[in-house]
Amino acid sequence: MRLVLTWLINAVALLAVPYLMHSVDVTSIGAALVAALVLGLVNTLIRPVLLLLTLPVTLVSLGLFIFIVNGFMFWLVAQWVDGFHVDSFLSAVGGALLYSVISWALSTLLLKNPDGQS
Repeated sequence: MRLVLTWLINAVALLAVPYLMHSVDVTSIGAALVAALVLGLVNTLIRPVLLLLTLPVTLVSLGLFIFIVNGFMFWLVAQWVDGFHVDSFLSAVGGALLYSVISWALSTLLLKNPDGQS
């Protein structure tokens, strides 16, 4: 149940991003649900490999290159999912940052354990 709730929270966060960035567009709730699912799968399967491959650049940039990797994942999903569009790579980096912050905030508010553990 928690996994489904997390997926829905991520979809809501994805729906909120176009209101803050006009270069990101989500056409429907269905597109947001599919994009959130694909984004979760991409971040689970592809992102760790990219982080490992880009580890030297990430270390030299003091971790800032992770923003580029996250933007690339966001842009990649926008290329794959109909109804989810990002204008440019720079918009994808900003959109990924906003998406992460909104998703984190909603998860913190809504996914509290009653016993106080994370």
